[in-house]
Amino acid sequence: MTTSVFNLPDRLTHKAVPTLIAADEQHFATIAESLEQSIADLSERLDAKLREPGRAGEQALDRDLEIHRLTARLRTLRRYGVDLCLGHILSEDDGEPVYIGRLGLADSAGRRLLVDWRSPAAEPFFGATHADPMGLASRRRYRWTRGRISDYWDEVFTPDGFEGHRAALDDQSAFIASLGDTRSSRMRDVLGTIQADQDAIIRAGSRGALVVDGGPGTGKTVVALHRTACLLYSDPRLGHRRGGVLFVGPSQPYLDYVSDVLPGLGEEGVQTCTLRDLVPGGATVPIETDAEVARLKASADLVKAIEAAVGHYEAPPGEEMVVETPWSDVWIGPDEWGEAFGAPEPGTPHNEARDEVWEALLTILVDDHAGEDVPAQLLRRSLAQSTELRTAFSRAWPILDAAGVVADLWTVPAYLRKCAPWLAPHDVAALQRGDARAWTASDLPFLDAARQRIGDPEASRRRRRHEIQVAAEREHYSRVVDDLIAADDSDLLLMSMLRGQDAQNSLIDESALRSTDPDLLAGPFAHIVVDEAQELTDAEWQMLLARCPSRSFTIVGDRAQARHGFTESWPERLARVGLDRVELAALSINYRTPEEVMSEAEPVIRAALPDANVPTSIRSSGIPVEHGSVAELGTILETWLAADADGIACVIRSGAASAGASEATPRVRWLTPELSKGLEFDLVVLIDPESFGTGIEGAVDRYVAMTRATRRLVILTST
Repeated sequence: MTTSVFNLPDRLTHKAVPTLIAADEQHFATIAESLEQSIADLSERLDAKLREPGRAGEQALDRDLEIHRLTARLRTLRRYGVDLCLGHILSEDDGEPVYIGRLGLADSAGRRLLVDWRSPAAEPFFGATHADPMGLASRRRYRWTRGRISDYWDEVFTPDGFEGHRAALDDQSAFIASLGDTRSSRMRDVLGTIQADQDAIIRAGSRGALVVDGGPGTGKTVVALHRTACLLYSDPRLGHRRGGVLFVGPSQPYLDYVSDVLPGLGEEGVQTCTLRDLVPGGATVPIETDAEVARLKASADLVKAIEAAVGHYEAPPGEEMVVETPWSDVWIGPDEWGEAFGAPEPGTPHNEARDEVWEALLTILVDDHAGEDVPAQLLRRSLAQSTELRTAFSRAWPILDAAGVVADLWTVPAYLRKCAPWLAPHDVAALQRGDARAWTASDLPFLDAARQRIGDPEASRRRRRHEIQVAAEREHYSRVVDDLIAADDSDLLLMSMLRGQDAQNSLIDESALRSTDPDLLAGPFAHIVVDEAQELTDAEWQMLLARCPSRSFTIVGDRAQARHGFTESWPERLARVGLDRVELAALSINYRTPEEVMSEAEPVIRAALPDANVPTSIRSSGIPVEHGSVAELGTILETWLAADADGIACVIRSGAASAGASEATPRVRWLTPELSKGLEFDLVVLIDPESFGTGIEGAVDRYVAMTRATRRLVILTST
């Protein structure tokens, strides 16, 4: 390296003495050299993999996964350079320092230069405390600014270790010092300052459901994102080949805010979405305005009525029929229908099972009636072409439309009563509506369950088109082989080997034939992470359970931030929706919100929820909460923008998304209390917080909005 990695300001010259940083300088020079070589090697391997010919089946999947892995690592190395390094640890044994990185890195001789932050060897870097040093003598954390170290902190865990580090010791740790940094439109990189309580949760195993419960500012989202990356590294059961990980956030602004975190941790294959995104078109449907309808549609039992609704269309005919053929009349009774209807494997979507039932029915009839005088192939063809049989089959097992099935439930009272017999008459009446497809957010779990149970109505047609394409490809291949064999004048007649089945399979790449893109959010997933999970209804939980057969979840939330109340414990709540293996981890330290803000926000939530888990703030901004008139808003924002060159402000008010659309700028956001969940801002201005609502919902919205502030909170009223 031609320049020093360290770019310390003048006020930190005491940290720039060679005895403190010379070893780091040498190690970073070695890392830079190894990075250059690694990038060249990875680029060469990626190019070679991309030049490989396309393959089918397992080989194609292996090739795609390797290309994905090489591309992701190469992008991370190019993105960070030497600032891959987070810091180093020194054990009590006085060995060589162990440098911790976003990724692991070794030189050409195999010497370890960086240990991946997720590996067991790196755990003390995050988990060591003075109460439990985990065998460390010292720990150093770096702060990087534009690729160079602008500050660093040493922590010493042994009584005799201060002398060699005294110049680098500060009253504040790296983490506390970073809390006052200005915010931007993307979540800050906090990997180097993960705290011990957070790290213990990040590294917990993936079996069952782990609930991360914590109030505002405790780092729940940080934990959720870093835990996702850690699980993908440490648990081979969760790799992309096994289903991968789905990350579900509360809103699109939230997903935009955290979008850089996982790629920055080297994980680019995680699917991220909101709950609404699980249903095509779900992002734009309105909220259900009828409270009673919303309550009824929040029920998991009602979602399960979709099974009965589809089952209504899978009842084998109870009457006999006769199909005429050129050879004889073919008799079909309830037993034949019943046997055919039992052919699909349990769980096969209705529309996809339809072809299996049809083929099974034809096989049963041919087996029963074919003989010497009735050729099986001709009989099967005759039955398959029978209009009478096809009509009867279409009535018995029709192609269904998921939206149509759900719409029928809300417009045909007798159908709803049949599928959900426990509903009282007034409940059935409440669920009926004039416009069958005027969907709201409360309908999404039912549309999703119907899509899962019914499948794609186009699946059968696509499968038939694919079969036709394959047959055409095979016919073309056969003609080419005939020509090659005819022209082969070699003694060994080598071209005749092209008639072999292996040669045919290798030359016809079915995966390369035209097909539709899979629904990337359909699952199944090996693990699902859910942030702001306290808001999910029982019905919405069914959408996630359907995508995670292993029941492996990370569930992040705060009962005190549930807009519609959350009176149960987490285990009680989750057991009711179908999760019985539940562990609870609590975060109680508020790293984000200043004491001044929390002291005003705490009474707001405790008035509605006396047992709320209100975390303890560990820092003070020195700026008291301000109160004023809405007329002062323009002046407040202008003054702040002029005084602070960096940072993000947010105006939070009812209907803010539309009211402030024309006034929003890159540094001033306008949001509703609900859309502000999970986000953080340097300045938060609340407009008429009493208009946010009454009861628990209003109190939660005010509490959430107030605790978005990391520095300054201003509350303005119209009167």
